[in-house]
Amino acid sequence: MFKRLKFFFGHLLISLLISLLIIGFTFFIWYPAPLATSVGVKHIFLMMLVIDVIIGPILGFLVYKEGKRSLKFDIGVIILLQISALLFGIYSIAQGRPAWLVFNVDRFELVRQNEIIDQHINDADIQFQQASWLGPEYVSITQSSNFKQRQEDMFLEVLGGISTAQQPERYEPLSSAHHRIKQSAQNLALLSQYNAKADVQTVLAKYPQANAYLPLKANAVDMTVLINKDTAEIIKIVDLRPWK
Repeated sequence: MFKRLKFFFGHLLISLLISLLIIGFTFFIWYPAPLATSVGVKHIFLMMLVIDVIIGPILGFLVYKEGKRSLKFDIGVIILLQISALLFGIYSIAQGRPAWLVFNVDRFELVRQNEIIDQHINDADIQFQQASWLGPEYVSITQSSNFKQRQEDMFLEVLGGISTAQQPERYEPLSSAHHRIKQSAQNLALLSQYNAKADVQTVLAKYPQANAYLPLKANAVDMTVLINKDTAEIIKIVDLRPWK
């Protein structure tokens, strides 16, 4: 029993350390707070933790028996299952990670890696052809002056569910949209209409340099982008609702 417990706790410790490293990298790099909430990724983490940190070591404990002829095979199968679940989890997390934070007309849109439309990716500037592996980046959309193009964009979004924010060939540096950002900025007082007043006051107290905001549209939970209206500087994305 002592050797079985020793094996169990060793297996548990190794599994826990690996999972913590992956979780730390993911939440600090790929899904910086509060973007994990905005895209609803936590259920994938939960599944990965249950399999790799709980089920794997428990199965190892159950099959471990000193001198058992098939012990190496049994442990090998369990570790293979753990690695498979881990790789599947990492792949799913990588594909669903926030890739671009796109200023589009009067708001930001969060575009995940698996939402990018890459049919015309070669027409995009080289800096926008590949999303960074070190966290989402801010960009803006080139506003077409062609009425027909704007109509096509509108129909594509309404009927096809595809936003121009998903098309990297339309991207341009965020600095080119500073004037539009200043024009679209909304008064911070509006946030109290969509959130508890105490929550708004607590969040804003942390970022006194913010004097306006813009909505951030995401697939799960919409967030608020605090900005400095005078400079168009992005201050922080915060977990406050930007609208009803």
